[in-house]
Amino acid sequence: MTAVRISDLALDFTGTTTVRALDGVDLDVAAGSSMAIVGESGSGKSTLAAVIGRLQPKSAQIVRGELEVDGIDVRSLDHDALRAYRRDTLAYIAQDPIGSLDPTMRIGAQLRLVLRAIGDDDGLPRQLALLESMRISDPARVVRLFPHQISGGMAQRVAIAMAMCRRPKLLIADEPTAALDSQVREEVIRLLFTQAREQKTTILWLSHDLPAVARWCDEVAVMYAGRVVERGPAAAVLGRPVHPYARALAATDPSRARRGERLSSIPGSPPVLHGEAEGCAFAARCAHRIDACEVVRPDPVPPRHSLCIRAAELGEADRRAGLVPDEGVIV
Repeated sequence: MTAVRISDLALDFTGTTTVRALDGVDLDVAAGSSMAIVGESGSGKSTLAAVIGRLQPKSAQIVRGELEVDGIDVRSLDHDALRAYRRDTLAYIAQDPIGSLDPTMRIGAQLRLVLRAIGDDDGLPRQLALLESMRISDPARVVRLFPHQISGGMAQRVAIAMAMCRRPKLLIADEPTAALDSQVREEVIRLLFTQAREQKTTILWLSHDLPAVARWCDEVAVMYAGRVVERGPAAAVLGRPVHPYARALAATDPSRARRGERLSSIPGSPPVLHGEAEGCAFAARCAHRIDACEVVRPDPVPPRHSLCIRAAELGEADRRAGLVPDEGVIV
């Protein structure tokens, strides 16, 4: 069963100029699975997450495409249906844990509002149970505190509790641990994925943390210039990438560098599109480009759905060099 189905989704930001933020996104996410979306800043990850929740600003205009979550046509929802969709189907965990909470309300009051909205308000015992499930010590004290009185790690645990108590079908986590230190980050990620798996909630995780993505996610989608340029099992996409951008991105992972070795970087910067890209948007930065890359808009090449006209050729070269196993087992 498919939890999220996105087909040829394109979106423009309009103002003094028009900027194409999503340029034909194709993505399917299986129900109950965890999908990471990775890519440089400006690749379209956060814009895609906003569109899934119909949270894009008024300056954003969906040009074309289809978007379904749990069988719901998200683009067609009216006001009341959209409220129900956000309440019953979708949950969102933001990057800034403190900023995601209401600074004027105590933690207990915020938990009470969420529980009442889903008809699950059993008072203080239920609030304490939620915090205990997030391994928050002394929850009776925490419910009386304001957000600015707790740490970032604790605030993110509270945010997870508020999101997961509704048993959402889809959880979008936008760099939820970026503001946390390494030890707290690992604990929060473990809680997040444990809760989601227990509830069979589908996770869409926007992240720059490639080692964590490889450890926790079932699949990975690599975005560049508003398109998903490669997707597949996490171990395959991050360990044996096919698309030149996915290769370059994986090479920048510090955990892959040997001691004393200079970290790799991707030359140039992502393009600013003002309409549909005619050719490959990565061509100007690609070490494998040929003249055709400038004018041919690539279609997905199986098995990784790689948006590269040389994907099959590059994959075959890797196999001949012994860098990957036969095609039948790389995904």
